[in-house]
Amino acid sequence: MEKIQHSHVEVRGLKLHVAQIGSGDKVVVFLHGFPEIWYTWRYQMIAVANAGYRAIAFDFRGYGLSDQPPEPEKANFNDLVDDVVGLLDSLGINKAFLIGKDFGAFPAYMVAAVHPERVSGVVTLGIPFMLPGPSAVRNQQLPQGFYISRWQEPGRAEADFGRFDAKAVVRNIYTLFSGSEVPVAAEDQEIMDLFDPSAPLPPWFSEEDLSVYASLYEKSGFRFALQVPYRTLNVDCGITEPLVKAPTLLIMGEKDYVRKFPGIEDYIRSGAMKHVVPDLDIIFMPEGSHFVQEQLPDQVNEFIITFLGKHSA
Repeated sequence: MEKIQHSHVEVRGLKLHVAQIGSGDKVVVFLHGFPEIWYTWRYQMIAVANAGYRAIAFDFRGYGLSDQPPEPEKANFNDLVDDVVGLLDSLGINKAFLIGKDFGAFPAYMVAAVHPERVSGVVTLGIPFMLPGPSAVRNQQLPQGFYISRWQEPGRAEADFGRFDAKAVVRNIYTLFSGSEVPVAAEDQEIMDLFDPSAPLPPWFSEEDLSVYASLYEKSGFRFALQVPYRTLNVDCGITEPLVKAPTLLIMGEKDYVRKFPGIEDYIRSGAMKHVVPDLDIIFMPEGSHFVQEQLPDQVNEFIITFLGKHSA
C-alpha cells in the first residue's frame, strides 16, 4: 500500500484525488461505487501493477479527497463520464481499460459507448450493462422501503445518516449490503435501522479498512453521493442507441443482492446483454457478495489480469 502514490489532478475545474501505482503504456482506471472510494481497489491496483500495468483509482467528484462541485444538486452521471475522459486527457493517456464496481459500472459503460476510441476494454463487478434513465432500476416493482427509493427522497437519507457519524454509516452499509437480500425498510423504519448493532463487520473488512473509509467520508460527507448515483439514477443520460464494442467482462457474485432486483437475473442469464455488449464474457462467483473485489480479491485479481492479458495489444 505504501507504494501507491497520491496526488490531486485538475479536471474540468475541480481537483480530483488520484491514487496510482505501476507504470507503462498499458493503463487500467478503476471506478468506485458507494459507499466505496479509491481504497476499495487497493488489492486490484497492486495486482495489476505487479502484472505490468499502470493502475489508477480516483475519488469521483464530491467523494473522499476530491473537490465538491459548486452545485452538487445539478450533477448527474454525465459529469462522471466527462471526468473520466478529462482525467485521461490531464494524464496524457490515450486509451485505458475501465473497471467499474456498483454505480462505477455506469460511467465505465457510458464512456465505452460514447468514446470508444478511449477504451481498451471494460470490466464491471456486480452491475450488468445499463444506462441511467427511467428503466434503470424498477423501483415500482419493489416495496416502498427499498433503499434506493428511500435515498432518492430529498432529505430522507440526510436525516437517517445524520443520526450517526460517517464511520457508523459506512459500517452499517457495508454490513447490510454484504448480505444476499435487498435492503428494504418497514414503513416505520429507515435504512440505518435495519442494521443490527451486534452484527460484526464482514470477515474480509477490518477495523483499519473501516477507519480509512470513515476518514475519507468525513472529508466529503454524503451530499454528492446521494445525488450521484441515487437521485440521478432515473434521469435519462441522452445515449439513444448504445453499443459497447470493447471487450467486456462482467463479474457477478451469486450472493450479491443486486441479482434480486426485478429483471436483473433474467437479463444477465438470457444473453440479452449481448445486443448492446456483443463481446461479453460473464463469470459467476458462487460465494461472491456485492463486494467481491474486497471479499475474494485473489480470485477477482486473477479474472481481471487474465482479461487484461487477453485484450492487451
